[in-house]
Amino acid sequence: MIRTLKRLGLTLLGAGAFLFLTSVVLAWWPTRGEERTITIIARRFQYMPNIVRVRRGDTVTVRLMSEDVHHGFYLDGYEVQTSALPGQDGVVRFVADKTGKFAFRCSITCGAFHPYMIGYLKVEPDYRFLGATGAVLALFGATFMVVSARSASAGS
Repeated sequence: MIRTLKRLGLTLLGAGAFLFLTSVVLAWWPTRGEERTITIIARRFQYMPNIVRVRRGDTVTVRLMSEDVHHGFYLDGYEVQTSALPGQDGVVRFVADKTGKFAFRCSITCGAFHPYMIGYLKVEPDYRFLGATGAVLALFGATFMVVSARSASAGS
């Protein structure tokens, strides 16, 4: 009986370790994100929206529209840019492959408060890895409790 429980415990431990390593590999595997199209409206000294959220791996298309004068869009960290005139939109496309908070700013002088025309792109990690790791740890913990309880009852 004890030998069977030990064998079961080792089998479950091996399966848990395998699942954990699989989730680690999947975390670093290149993700196939979604296609995201974001329209940003520029008018004197502001972007709308000024905070854009995407996930790591998403293919992002930014469509810049100007409502008043010539405006630019330059995204720090990704080194992409475009510009727009009223009636002539600018488009830029990139893959959000770095997590973090990146500033975008107007790259064309548009007036006195031009330096304050800033927005942010927040690239969030893909949380599927954390969910998979949590599930593996929960499975491992439950298995450990079951094996411990059975071995304690077998020893009595």
